[in-house]
Amino acid sequence: MNDGPATASAGSPPVSAEPAASGSPAATFGRFDLTGRVALVTGATGVLGGEMARGLAAHGAKVAVLGRNAERAEELAAGLVSEGYAALATPADVLDRPSLERAREAIMQRFGRVDILVNAAGGNMPGATLSPGASFLDLGEEPMRGVIDLNYMGTVLPIQVFGAELAKGGHGSIVNISSMAALRAITRVVGYSAAKAAIDNLTRWLAMEFGRQYGGGLRVNAMAPGFFIGNQNRRLLLEEDGSLTARGRTIIDHTPLGRFGEPEELVGTLVWLCSDASRFVTGVVVPVDGGFAVTSGV
Repeated sequence: MNDGPATASAGSPPVSAEPAASGSPAATFGRFDLTGRVALVTGATGVLGGEMARGLAAHGAKVAVLGRNAERAEELAAGLVSEGYAALATPADVLDRPSLERAREAIMQRFGRVDILVNAAGGNMPGATLSPGASFLDLGEEPMRGVIDLNYMGTVLPIQVFGAELAKGGHGSIVNISSMAALRAITRVVGYSAAKAAIDNLTRWLAMEFGRQYGGGLRVNAMAPGFFIGNQNRRLLLEEDGSLTARGRTIIDHTPLGRFGEPEELVGTLVWLCSDASRFVTGVVVPVDGGFAVTSGV
């Protein structure tokens, strides 16, 4: 395992094997290869973020694991290393610029470059969600600000801290995490929905801005996961015995594939967006949702 700086200089693409003939299966598959690239995943200590980090490592990337839970970040990074991957724990808070800057220094010292930023940090907060029978007019200001800061500014700050490094290698890719709540009005989750809608707009705006500034050297896209069981929503979607709650049943009834997603099912789209396979793709928000976004319910 080689986890030192890539052989290529900071301003050149990662070293790769001699390219196969254009259009051949080998060339097509090779475009998904992330060998030599360095990926930072924020929120990697969560269920979905952790699976994204593991998926990028499995496709050749060296992975920096970033999250507020230092113990969990170390555990995940150690697990990846034990499987033969290159990984580094970089505990940090996405709302604290100095801690992000320290993470950047650690990554540059260890790996010498950053090519990929996955902004998986985020989540909902109870105080920014309407309880049954409650009114939007009674929502507290502090919880609303908190959920918007976490999901929106917790994406903005990592992009600002790591953006310049991402552009240097000529293959920079930023993948933000949106939500079905940004695409469709979903009852009760008002603060989270607004924050994720802002992520969609930020993704498109940055794709335009960075495209003009860096050309193909820095692309910005997003994924919009459908409904996946995680620590935050488990009690909302599943009963103690594992059966569906009423809300969980409503979601499944509106999902053509008839089930919740599995975390590893995000990896294929993520690798595509991070790799040269999508090198002419920027500014898109890709649903990974079992068809939820296109279903009217009628």
